[in-house]
Amino acid sequence: MVKNIISEMLGKSPVHPIQNHIDVACRCAAKLPELFEAANLNDWTKVDKVNERIRNLEHDADKIKLEIRSNLPKSLFMPVPRQDLLELVLVQDKIANIAKSIGGMVKLRKIQIPPHMIDGFISFVELCVDASEFAKKSVHELDELYETGFRGAEVKLVQDLIDKLDKIETKTDLKQLAMQQELFKIENDMKPVEVMFLYRLIDKVGSIADMAERVGRRLELLLAK
Repeated sequence: MVKNIISEMLGKSPVHPIQNHIDVACRCAAKLPELFEAANLNDWTKVDKVNERIRNLEHDADKIKLEIRSNLPKSLFMPVPRQDLLELVLVQDKIANIAKSIGGMVKLRKIQIPPHMIDGFISFVELCVDASEFAKKSVHELDELYETGFRGAEVKLVQDLIDKLDKIETKTDLKQLAMQQELFKIENDMKPVEVMFLYRLIDKVGSIADMAERVGRRLELLLAK
């Protein structure tokens, strides 16, 4: 592969730390199915352990984010604007932040999913995690894009990944609606405060996929430069 001359001048690609960041952020999200399964088994010791793991990973993601801000080249010769890469990192970081928020909520409120909803809910969570994994896969093509100056066949590959990510995000929207409808059917049999937090929890889980989709949008902006 013929590398872009500008990339050769800059030396090591600055996108590797960005890829490391989304790896850690997605590991936060990937712990959520385990968290909910433990909660519904009344295994609060395990919930505490999983929640602590999510918190530690989110802290690691924050450290990487700060390092990227401090060390990302300010060169005018970068193939894409520095600010665009920083904004991509901010969106990635929200995946970790949301996972941390979910973990804290489940631990603090000892939230359990209604028994008849748990299988569908875990499927919903896993679908949102899949969306984050597709976002990660897309970001891992950034080094190839950077080396070619965001040109050539690699652009088509990344666009295909983004299109697949859009389809997964649409599925998560439908699954989220289904979860809300299931909860609506039984909300009169539950304490209002429990219902409120369950609706909020469903929204937060759906936000994982929303942020993954936004990663795709940020990548599209990079391709359009």
